[in-house]
Amino acid sequence: MTTNATTTSNTISRLHLIAPELLRSLLPTMIINLLCALVVTYLMRIGAGFAENLIFSICIGTTAMVLIDCGRILLWGKDEPNKPGFLLMLVIFAPLSFFIGNLIANFALGRPASIFTPNQAHNAIGIIVLILLACVGATLFYWNREKMAALQARNVIIEKQAVQAQLQMLQAQIEPHMLFNTLATLQTLISSEPLRAQHMLDQLIHYLRATLSTSRSAQTTLGQEFELTKAYLGLMSLRMGLRLSYNLHLPEELQCTPIAPMLLQPLVENAIRHGLEPKVEGGDCTVRVSVHQDMLVLSVFDSGMGLNTSTSYNKPASTHLGLENIRARLDALYGPLAELTLTHHIPEGTVAQITIPMPALDPQQTR
Repeated sequence: MTTNATTTSNTISRLHLIAPELLRSLLPTMIINLLCALVVTYLMRIGAGFAENLIFSICIGTTAMVLIDCGRILLWGKDEPNKPGFLLMLVIFAPLSFFIGNLIANFALGRPASIFTPNQAHNAIGIIVLILLACVGATLFYWNREKMAALQARNVIIEKQAVQAQLQMLQAQIEPHMLFNTLATLQTLISSEPLRAQHMLDQLIHYLRATLSTSRSAQTTLGQEFELTKAYLGLMSLRMGLRLSYNLHLPEELQCTPIAPMLLQPLVENAIRHGLEPKVEGGDCTVRVSVHQDMLVLSVFDSGMGLNTSTSYNKPASTHLGLENIRARLDALYGPLAELTLTHHIPEGTVAQITIPMPALDPQQTR
């Protein structure tokens, strides 16, 4: 019973492939039909004229395409056909398509049903050879097309795996910076302020738990990314005390929006390390997400030391922590539409902004 059910399922799935395959083959088949009509009319000098030969060519060629494609799909599906079996199918279907196509063409022209016209009868061998050559040529074309499609699909998979490996490597470069800084602070506090050190250790554990569920995934959500950012800023507020205040703004409707992990946290870390920590009085860090013209905009504002340059930039020369990695990841994941920019924040500080195409929501995550 199981074998019969599997066979039936395979047959049904192969039947579903027939219509798309025939549509894909239609235009190349029409081109081959046109060439055959030209050869028969002007080289072989057969028939009453080009228009009549074109009708016969279309009927015969389209019949051959339907028979060969249907036979190939029903026998082998998407797999590569067995060469001896496929050649045998050609030998059978080529003359069969000639006879059936002739009947259809004569019917279309309002003539008596006949598998040969008088002109074809005098040149039967030449016409059948032409049909065989057309079938072989078309078969080689379709065969190579399928092989190219398979190779392209394989290349896409390989490229995807290479990008994923690159992203994991880039993530591994981003994560240790904050951990080393925090552990160094903990080492200092353990002897002098053990209670504060304990509180910081608890916050570090909370941060690591948040990181564990997202940083090694290929994709997370804005809600999860903000949880991670909140845990990080909570940890930094213990280090900096009253010198750091922060705000997070994520619209409710964007909570489930998918996004690559570890994009926001390096921007926030840069705001702390290069903007707020060096400033004696510290300052504020604000993280905000918005949508503008079908683009998702992730912004990190700080009121820290500001940029050293007089212009905004998006240059590889930036030495800020993790920005090179973010740019590389944005390019790999979202292409040329994505960008990372740094600009001056008025009246003081810096704005780091990531702009990416608005990702499609996963229906499973919105439930």
